[in-house]
Amino acid sequence: MWNWDYAMEVGAVLLRALPAALLAAATGFVIASTVGLLIAALIRSRFAAVRRTASGVAHFIRSTPLLVQLFFLYYSLPMLVPVSMTAFWTGAIGLGLHYSTYMSEVYRSGIDALPKGQWEAATALNLSKRRTWFSVVLPQAIPPVLPIMGNYLIVIFKETPTLSAITYIELLLRAKNEASVSYRVFEPYTIVGIIFIVGSLLMSFLVSRLEIRWKRRTSV
Repeated sequence: MWNWDYAMEVGAVLLRALPAALLAAATGFVIASTVGLLIAALIRSRFAAVRRTASGVAHFIRSTPLLVQLFFLYYSLPMLVPVSMTAFWTGAIGLGLHYSTYMSEVYRSGIDALPKGQWEAATALNLSKRRTWFSVVLPQAIPPVLPIMGNYLIVIFKETPTLSAITYIELLLRAKNEASVSYRVFEPYTIVGIIFIVGSLLMSFLVSRLEIRWKRRTSV
């Protein structure tokens, strides 16, 4: 049966672990957004070898389970190269690299939606590649896809329990530790579920508000 006293106690402990999950999600999202943009740009390269390599790497990462990638980064990679990362950075980089491949498709949709005339105008003005991308293409391509990027932030947040597999102390691992001490699993895991539901709903609300604001701005 539900024990309210124990639930309040374990709830306070789990809430203290929430910032760790949010930090991992936010860092992973920043990495995913940055690397995803790089992949999207490389796939549009005029060099076939670059396009095929970027596309192949993206397909390979998307076709591999996130958990396997985390295990490789945390346990196998240090055996191959002299690199040692903390569980936090391994988890954040793993999340970021995994979802960068999906984020690249988001960027691609925004870039492909850009009228061809914008590219032609940049060429006519003799703009450099760098200026074309940062002054013409990205300012128009990114804003429409921000709501979709926000949805991926929610997805990354919900994936943070996977990091418990590489000993990163986030919500799920903290709940497991509490359950192993008290031999009660009902309250810890239920509270973890509630925290993720509430957190995801709040993020979804913020993303929907962002989308509404963008639609109002573009309709003016």
